[in-house]
Amino acid sequence: MKENTIILRGEEVAIGYQKGKTIHWVAEDLSFSLKRGQLTCLLGPNGVGKSTLIKAILGQNLPIKGKILFQGEPIKTLDANALAKKVSVVLTDRISPGNLTVRQLVGLGRIPFTNWLGTIGKEDRRIIESAIEDTKVGYLTDKKVAEISDGQLQKVMIARALAQDGELMILDEPTAHLDLVNRMEIMQLLRDIAHARRKAILVVTHDLDIAVETADEFWLMPCSGPLVTDTPEDLILSGRINQLLPSDLFRFNPLTGKIQSSTPVAYPQIQGAKEVFPWLQSALRKNNIQLDTEVSIFVQKEPVLFIVERLGIRKQFASIREVMDELTGDR
Repeated sequence: MKENTIILRGEEVAIGYQKGKTIHWVAEDLSFSLKRGQLTCLLGPNGVGKSTLIKAILGQNLPIKGKILFQGEPIKTLDANALAKKVSVVLTDRISPGNLTVRQLVGLGRIPFTNWLGTIGKEDRRIIESAIEDTKVGYLTDKKVAEISDGQLQKVMIARALAQDGELMILDEPTAHLDLVNRMEIMQLLRDIAHARRKAILVVTHDLDIAVETADEFWLMPCSGPLVTDTPEDLILSGRINQLLPSDLFRFNPLTGKIQSSTPVAYPQIQGAKEVFPWLQSALRKNNIQLDTEVSIFVQKEPVLFIVERLGIRKQFASIREVMDELTGDR
């Protein structure tokens, strides 16, 4: 990765709060970089310091040690107006839109660039329309903000951030309180914006499965130790993704892409359609069904069929529920 693609860099950063003469350390040894044209996801357990790190990046709570550089300049040297022209932020806080329309709310993203009267010029209008088009909220522009759904509002807030036209966008849990489809749409939208508009986008999220599908890079913030940065895929293959999990009770399964119990399960011999394997194994694991080697199962996908052989006796079933009933003796 060429140096000129890096928009933000942190070097051995330590974060925390100072009360009187006492320093309350939150995290240290944090080194990172954000690159143009990439979607980066920051993940970690609650209370580990993700919000404190974001505040440090925004210059709101300067690092206790180390330095954060924006385009090579210390972040602490940028005043609020200069930073607003370069960095846009979408927080989880609910807004009070009053009687604003969607178009007016998106237009607020141009405030750092307007004169003291807040006059919107021709170039401002062009950028606002471009942000509306990129986020596909054009059909909402004349609606009152109070009339749209949570998922629509989140897209509008992203449009407002995009209208600021800075090089860096930071979003704090933008998919919180949204349903599965909207969560996926929002994250895919952010990925598309990062790639098409060459923005550096940092998203704080707990949606690990969706982040794996959409992020170019992960920042993992474990309960102790340094920040871990790499592609999601490399973190999964190396097992470092498990640093997200403070307890040994759970592990990330690289075959299913899910966090699962680390308790070993003795699965029966399974043959046939491999697309069916993970779901049958999931049901066996959830029901704590431990099977001896005398049980074998053949699975077929189209149509779905399960042939269970135990002690030389074969039985056919059309669903996993029926297989579970057979194996647990509930039939």
